[in-house]
This record gives sequence, structure tokens and C-alpha cells, in this order.
Amino acid sequence: MDNGFIKVRKAVLTDAKGIAKVHVDSWKTTYVNIVPDEYLNNLSYKCREQMWTNAIPYGGVYVAESNEGIIVGFSKGGKERSGKYNGYDGELYAIYILKEYQCKGIGTALVKPIIDEFKGMGLNSMLVLVLKDNIFRQFYESLGGRKIDTVEVEIGEKKLSELVYGWDDIRNTF
Repeated sequence: MDNGFIKVRKAVLTDAKGIAKVHVDSWKTTYVNIVPDEYLNNLSYKCREQMWTNAIPYGGVYVAESNEGIIVGFSKGGKERSGKYNGYDGELYAIYILKEYQCKGIGTALVKPIIDEFKGMGLNSMLVLVLKDNIFRQFYESLGGRKIDTVEVEIGEKKLSELVYGWDDIRNTF
């Protein structure tokens, strides 16, 4: 299948609806049998659209767009949020791609502008948290991330393990 992938660009407010669709749909395919069904079934396009409408103006959000102008993936990053990981300045908060567009190089293309933004902010290191049972965690390993911690998170009243991957120096990695 031709992926129809054309470009990655900085998100604008009118992208909120398309990002919300990718967010909900990719959760439902990626986290099936990991996150409780009830939680996945209650994910709402409308709620996610509102969340992204609020988030986009703060920056750090990028979209992958098909030739037809359809958003097929997105990424979001910024300063590391927890303050627990000394020496890790940046954080890849989210990266999601519709199932039919996965494994086509779009993920790497969505990480690159986040890294470029980090470099422009003077951030030289990065981390990402990924559910241990998410098969796509190997993506972060392929980009040179190394496991630095395991933390517990609760999603839909179920306790899950998240792996924390870190990059000590992103300046020459990407």
C-alpha cells in the first residue's frame, strides 16, 4: 500500500480535530489488550479535540499529513516534566500514527522536528515514557534510546509499567 505520506509540519489550531482522531484511533489499536477495554471505549474525539485545541498554541506539536491533506500521525514534545531525571532536559510527550501508516518511516520523521526544536532551545538530552507492553517500544531502541527506569502508571484503574528511555546526547543522534 502506498502510504501517501507527503510531509511533516508544525501543527496549527485547525489540526486539532485530525490530531484527536489519530490520538483516539491509535490508542484503540495500539493499546488493545493492554489498557482496559472500558477505558478505550470511552475515549472521545470531542474531548481529545478540546485537549489539542488547548495544547497546540503552546507549540511543540507536529503532524504528518498525507497527499490528501489527512493527518495520519502527530508528535508532541517539550521540557522534561517530572524533574526526576537529572541530566535529561527534553521529553517526547507523545507520538501516534494511524495503524495503516505505521512502520513506514513516519515515526522518525515526526521525532526529528522535536529534536530540532530541543536543540534550538539548548536542550541536549531527551527521554520518553512508553508502556512496557507496547510493541512499538523497539522504535525508541532503534533510535538509540536506552532504558533508564521503569515506573508504574494507572490507566483505567489498571496498574501498568512504563519504561523510561533516555538519550544522553541528542546533538549527534538524529
